[in-house]
Amino acid sequence: MQRMQDTGLRLFYTQGYFNTSVDDVLKELQMSKGAFYYHFDSKEDFFVQIIQTNLTHRMYASLIDPIKSHENPLVRIVKCLEDNLETAVHNELDFGCLLGNFIAEFNGRNETIMKHLNDILAIWEVSLVTALQKGKFNGHLDRHVDCEAVSLYIISSYLGIRTLMVGTAPSAKKYRFMSQLKHYFKSLEARPITA
Repeated sequence: MQRMQDTGLRLFYTQGYFNTSVDDVLKELQMSKGAFYYHFDSKEDFFVQIIQTNLTHRMYASLIDPIKSHENPLVRIVKCLEDNLETAVHNELDFGCLLGNFIAEFNGRNETIMKHLNDILAIWEVSLVTALQKGKFNGHLDRHVDCEAVSLYIISSYLGIRTLMVGTAPSAKKYRFMSQLKHYFKSLEARPITA
């Protein structure tokens, strides 16, 4: 089952969901249609199960779990994004952010799948908001920071830079993005109280 989902995710990521048929997956796995349809009702069901297990796990491991702790969330978020972008720089088969690509592909085309993708996005957003609010409470962020707005900015800018890094000079794009993000985060830090 894991091999089926890993193969399906790789094909959907590299070729796109709508450009990948069940036959493409079966050919790659050297599996019969009967074996596939024993486990899944349809291509959509197969993809939903990939989202619920594989994609959700990857998002937790790469972008959600690394920001959980009592340390300064701005420092943790910078490290988390920097690590993820560095992985993308060295990935010759990089086609952008998995979640971002699928959101772009399914938006307006499949409500069922969009609901599952938006659920992952919502979990990521809540995790960011929670980390930032803890940072505010612990004195790392200025008390006037709008944590929801900052989370939205982080998510949208990350999805955007991952898309732009697919082209030429991914390392330079990563460096410029991270430099500006750090500058922005500096403006969110708690200000010393002056008498």
